[in-house]
Amino acid sequence: MLLGISSFIGPDMLAALHRMGHGDEIVLADAHFPGESCNPRVLRADGIRIADLLSGILPLFVLDAYDPCPLVMMASVPGDAADPAVAAGYRRVVDQFWPKTPPIAFIDRFAFYDRARRAFAVVMTGETAKYGNLILKKGVTPC
Repeated sequence: MLLGISSFIGPDMLAALHRMGHGDEIVLADAHFPGESCNPRVLRADGIRIADLLSGILPLFVLDAYDPCPLVMMASVPGDAADPAVAAGYRRVVDQFWPKTPPIAFIDRFAFYDRARRAFAVVMTGETAKYGNLILKKGVTPC
């Protein structure tokens, strides 16, 4: 345990967040996401909900101010529906730390998978909300 770092952030996650450069992305994936199929660097945060994980990450992590969409979620498939409370819950956490962040962008499922393949890492969480996946793009850390 370290002072000032959430207990939700384990040593592997802390190392990954530190190693990421500006413009790198990390996927906070729900429990249903095919993380192992999408990316060779998979971190485990089993049992932890994404909103809770965000509350641990965002004090340590600057979102990309140069990207109009530093937060991205998977859009629901036509004929299906996502619970808008999920994105609203994520946004409430983001606003506690980075309130000037642009709105969450929603992209097609397969475009999301493509981004996950190129991401720095995929974090498999215990999130059970349908379409609960979230991509964060790291910005430039102030000196």
